[in-house]
Amino acid sequence: MNEDASSDGKADADPTDEEVVRTAAEAAEGVVFKRYDQSAVTDLDVTITFEDGVLDVDVYLNAPDGPDHPDPEAVAEAATEAAGDAVDELFEE
Repeated sequence: MNEDASSDGKADADPTDEEVVRTAAEAAEGVVFKRYDQSAVTDLDVTITFEDGVLDVDVYLNAPDGPDHPDPEAVAEAATEAAGDAVDELFEE
């Protein structure tokens, strides 16, 4: 028996709020830890909310700044953007 993946109705379903939040958080954390060793990050707080179709992402990063390290504010901004992009991709699937 050969079934089409969309025949169960799940392929066209939107992701759950939980999936959206998890995807956004993983993307944001991935950007931070791609740019910093985990041991160098003093504090990382990624807050994600997804209510009524609106994604809100807040990234607080306390990490070394200086000539040998990226700018923490720029990394936090990149993490926020990556979270939004990951959620956009999730809805396009």
